[in-house]
Amino acid sequence: MQPSFILTIIGLLAAASYLMGRSRAFTVSRSCGGVRGLHSLPSHYGMWAALWCALPALVIFAVWNMAESSIITSLVVAGLPPEISNLPPSKLGLVVNDIKNIISGNITSGTPSPAILQAAEHYRSLQALSTNALTVVILAIMTVVIIVIRNRISPELMARNKVEKLIRLLLFLSSGIAILITVGIVLSVLFEAIRFFKIIPLSDFLLGLSWSPQTAIRSDQVGSSGAFGAIPVFAGTAMIALIAMLVAVPIGLMSAIYLSEYAGNRFRTVTKPLLEILAGIPTVVYGFFAALTVAPFIRDTGGVLGLDVSSESALAAGLVMGIMIIPFVSSLSDDVIHAVPQSLRDGALALGATKYETIRNVVIPAALPGIVGGVLLAVSRAIGETMIVVMAAGLSANLTANPLKAVTTVTVQIVTLLVGDQEFDSPKTLAAFALGLLLFIFTLILNIIALYVVRKYREQYE
Repeated sequence: MQPSFILTIIGLLAAASYLMGRSRAFTVSRSCGGVRGLHSLPSHYGMWAALWCALPALVIFAVWNMAESSIITSLVVAGLPPEISNLPPSKLGLVVNDIKNIISGNITSGTPSPAILQAAEHYRSLQALSTNALTVVILAIMTVVIIVIRNRISPELMARNKVEKLIRLLLFLSSGIAILITVGIVLSVLFEAIRFFKIIPLSDFLLGLSWSPQTAIRSDQVGSSGAFGAIPVFAGTAMIALIAMLVAVPIGLMSAIYLSEYAGNRFRTVTKPLLEILAGIPTVVYGFFAALTVAPFIRDTGGVLGLDVSSESALAAGLVMGIMIIPFVSSLSDDVIHAVPQSLRDGALALGATKYETIRNVVIPAALPGIVGGVLLAVSRAIGETMIVVMAAGLSANLTANPLKAVTTVTVQIVTLLVGDQEFDSPKTLAAFALGLLLFIFTLILNIIALYVVRKYREQYE
């Protein structure tokens, strides 16, 4: 029985509880002169019943699923032969991953032994038993809650007040969960990055000019000593993002100005949705376009001009990425420019300004905070893109200012370092967290700069 089926049961019982509470409210209202004798509307009684029916079940479902995996894993590991269960934690983790891969039908790290296959079957049976037990517990609790709530519904019950308190509590918890998730992500990256910096000095990481995170397995192995200088990786990220913004910002901003200030309503109605379709195209499609069309075109053009162009280049990735993020700039900028009060335009035109002067000196400065926000979103999108870079710019961490050479980005290296089953005790794997932390700090600085610009101009025009 899948978790989605259990959630469906919870939803159906909550809907039934709503109908029961609403019907019960109509029933008890007969003893007090009708619906006007109730403290709240019948829908409030139904909502109160549905919330009290669904919330305990959802809490149990969440806690159960969070604890299920660790408990079942402990039981399965305890049943393994001693030569497997007594392995070091890192190697035992790989064994557990193989067991889970067998259950899900994925590829394992090797040919599984009979003991691993038996453990996978044991894991599957425990998982089925846990799901069935969870279903029974949830059904029992929801049934009891429905009976209790039905008996408590009365004309004096302040259902509306209770529903509002519950909804306010849910909103508070949702805000708290969002903040805790953000803090948890930052701390998880920070702790692993600290482990990395205990092995590799911070100065070598920030100032190193060579990136080759292949560490040696044996002391006599040659060519895998490992180099963790992050400058080439961030230089490649900055170069591709800069090329993308040089494409997206002018085209997107000019498109937004035309659609908002010059285009007719019919043209705007047709053109804007067509432009926003670019945002819905999967990035792998852009990657194919960059690898099969743009990169060969740049290489052939460079050959005609006598330039040395790599088969994979930062220019190809940046151009296609710029096309991809045009909608982020144009759509948001168009909405912001369109929202500028018409009175500002009318005042400028009344003073003798031309339409161009009005747009340049009045409309754009007034809409600048929103435009900066759109550009910042586009920059974040460019920095976080992976697929286009993999297919068009390559994986080589070259420190170069030549956009015709192959480069790599932070996100591509993070994905490369964390592909497959990894042991999180080597500099190679932990380097991904150090890159993630540095990327987070860089993005935070961009946000701070954008907030400063927004506040400065918002104070001027509001």
